[in-house]
Amino acid sequence: MLALRVAQQLGDVEIVSIDSMQVYRGMDVGTAKATPAERAAVPHHMIDVADPGEDFSVARFQAEAREAVADIERRGRRALLVGGTGLYVQAVVDDLRFPGEDLALRAELELGIEAPGGVAEAYAEVEQRDPIAASRIDPHNARRIVRALEVMRLTGERFSSFGAGVAAYGTTAFPVLLTGLWLPRAALAKRIDARMQAMRCSGFVDEVAALAVGPGLSRNSRQAIGYREVLAHLDGATDVDEAFAIAGRRTCSFARRQRMWFRRDPRITWLGAPENPCDVAGALLALWSR
Repeated sequence: MLALRVAQQLGDVEIVSIDSMQVYRGMDVGTAKATPAERAAVPHHMIDVADPGEDFSVARFQAEAREAVADIERRGRRALLVGGTGLYVQAVVDDLRFPGEDLALRAELELGIEAPGGVAEAYAEVEQRDPIAASRIDPHNARRIVRALEVMRLTGERFSSFGAGVAAYGTTAFPVLLTGLWLPRAALAKRIDARMQAMRCSGFVDEVAALAVGPGLSRNSRQAIGYREVLAHLDGATDVDEAFAIAGRRTCSFARRQRMWFRRDPRITWLGAPENPCDVAGALLALWSR
């Protein structure tokens, strides 16, 4: 709502969603997409650009989001990038480079990492082959470890050779003002709980059930918060109350990781709101107008 209010007040702004899951068609309730009415009021980009059965990579997101920004600017308008998927934000605004993929090799590595001690063994291999990359990766981040090994085995080059990584904060790929919204933890927890209740009342279980029919969800899309838990419920692994409770806890954990990710970036100007994010609309507009 904050982004929509700011865009409407400025008048020449279009919103670019920087969310790794809003790209998927049909994943509406669980990703809190802008409603059709909101999208009619202010043009939105990077929403509903892929089928839920596709694996939409961060490299593809980078290319398409940057093209959306360039198109907005060519038409004499301004882009407001909105979202909280940390890697995707940096992929769009920073000079991150993404090497190719080998999904078969990745699946093989993922299978090995699931074995007892697999994560530690895989991380040890990264340390041996590329100490610089290992120093940038959390030893418990299985997905990042797998990606590092995939790239090194695929290219024969060190993973760190593809750039300084997400911990490097330099000149952005295009001029951009970075601002962050800060809420007290109690207020954030309250909003997360309300979000879980709203999802449940808005037919989220039915949405997931419909998406699971036919080709179903891809490996990436099925990991989205809420979707994974409701899929487990539909498979009989949990009851619906437990599914939403787990999704709520996972959302809180994600919010903590978001704070840690973005707080490292010294380029971000933080705006604090006691409870309602729209309270900072005036301050955000003032920063934009500088």
